[in-house]
Parts: sequence; C-alpha cells; structure tokens
Amino acid sequence: MPLPRLFPGLVIHYAYLWRDEHRRGLEEGAKRRPCLVVVVEDESDGIYVTVAPITHRPSSHSAEAVEIPAPTKQRLELDDQRSWVIVSDLNRFRWPGYDLRSIPGRPPGTFAYGVVPQAILSQVTAGILRTVRLRGLRTTPR
Repeated sequence: MPLPRLFPGLVIHYAYLWRDEHRRGLEEGAKRRPCLVVVVEDESDGIYVTVAPITHRPSSHSAEAVEIPAPTKQRLELDDQRSWVIVSDLNRFRWPGYDLRSIPGRPPGTFAYGVVPQAILSQVTAGILRTVRLRGLRTTPR
C-alpha cells in the first residue's frame, strides 16, 4: 500500500519516542501510537515531519494537551477511551522514517487513521506556539 499523502492534521501510526525516553538513551519509542502530523517541511535533502503524540494520559498541565472529542476518535477508528494530543513533546523525522508503523488490525501498509477537524488542529497549533513562547520547545530528533 502506498504511503499516505502528508499534511498537517493527518493522524499516523508511529513508534513515538518521548523526550524523557530520549534523555535516558533510548533510540526507539516503547509504544506505537497514533500521532498527529503538525508540520511538514520540504527541505533540500527530503521531507521532514513533526508529530505530536496522542495518549490516554492527560498532561498534568491542562495547557499542554488538547482532548480529542469522542466523535473524532470514532471516525478515526481509535478506541473509546479519552485521549489527548500532547503539545509540549514533539518528534521530528525524515519521512517516512523507520518508526512509521502499520496500524494493527488494518490491511498491511496502512499507516494513516485519517484526519482531525481543522478546529482540533488549530487548538494543537495554538498550544504548541504557547509552549514555545513560555518555555521554548525542542523536538526530539529521530
């Protein structure tokens, strides 16, 4: 199956490496999870993607997470537990990267769940910009 067309708002399946895992010396995320594409950059040596993780655990700081509404989760065929996009911990990698994974239970080579509504993407983008202004933000390179 071909790779999905990339754009902000697309949700992909990815082995996300949390910043604290990276600091501990890990090179691969312990868990594969849905991640929201927030930036796509076409550079001279390839396409680079920045993603935000989607998790069941809310951030201890409410300004660092955007909850995904249940109808959106249903449309993306995610589970029925509450989930948040974390805006204060991002991965940046060259597309397609070695951490892109097929979605379990779907045809092999299916990497994308679908797209979030523009309103959610706008909230995530605003949260990332707020985090950058307040304390800076560095992405974990992959």
